[in-house]
Amino acid sequence: MKKMSTNEMRNDRRRNRSKRNNIAHPSRPRLVVYRSNKHISAQVINDHDGNTLASASSLDKTIEKLVKKAKSKIDVSILVGKTLAERALKNKVIEVVFDRNGYPYHGRVKAVADAAREAGLKF
Repeated sequence: MKKMSTNEMRNDRRRNRSKRNNIAHPSRPRLVVYRSNKHISAQVINDHDGNTLASASSLDKTIEKLVKKAKSKIDVSILVGKTLAERALKNKVIEVVFDRNGYPYHGRVKAVADAAREAGLKF
């Protein structure tokens, strides 16, 4: 079995710290953000049933043309946040708990959260 490095342990601790309270929330699903160097994706997950209620990504075919026109990765994140909020509201999800997945609340992660708030999600 591979021994974890200190950086991996620190990242795991940070990632799980934000999930500790969010997973146990009985009435609100969890909005999870995943960020890579090129793309960003977000999902609204109901942990009690194990369902994904809504999802959006910069790789989605429905927003592909808008992503290509975007000037920066933050603009792409705003598109993903708005799209996710619209899809969540279609599924009658209004209140969520934000899970930044260990990433700092800054830049693209913040852009997704702000765009989702502006589009109607409450958290």
